[in-house]
Amino acid sequence: MLRFQAGDPRAFEVLVRRHRTPVFSFLLRLTGDRGRAEDLCQEAFLKVIKGAERWEERARFATWLYAIARNLAVDEARRVAFRRAEPLDGPAARAAEVPSGGPSPERAADAALVRPKLEAAVAALPAEQREVFLLREQTGLRFSEIAAVTGTPENTVKSRMRYALEALRQELAALGVTPETASPPWSAAR
Repeated sequence: MLRFQAGDPRAFEVLVRRHRTPVFSFLLRLTGDRGRAEDLCQEAFLKVIKGAERWEERARFATWLYAIARNLAVDEARRVAFRRAEPLDGPAARAAEVPSGGPSPERAADAALVRPKLEAAVAALPAEQREVFLLREQTGLRFSEIAAVTGTPENTVKSRMRYALEALRQELAALGVTPETASPPWSAAR
């Protein structure tokens, strides 16, 4: 980002390559709509261009970018409050999945059966808990960074995460999902 601020346009390309997919995935899971997520992702990067001179090195670029993306999604949701979004376990979410070469066929089969249940359980969380859960588990942001992104005290963020995890455990247990068969459909680098 410092290189982009200094006038290097190739640095912006690096930022987009590095952050586009995780930001898009976050927005897709937040909105449940592939088209909206794509539009919001592009709009987020436009805001980065327009606000580049305001970014300060004291803030991590990713934290700043996720705050922009989240705020765009919240604003969009307010504008279209009465429209129904496609559920997280719908075709748009499945189309965004990136296959990995890691798990065994048995594990992959179990995960394929668990994925719709897990995504439905995540989608059923209250908006504040879902947002914190996705920022933590999908993007790997620290609680302090999530607090900065959401404008919420860090202890509140931790509390929302705890409630989200409790609700997910209860919902998945009710559906017969055990810890042995459950693996998250997204993976965050911590």
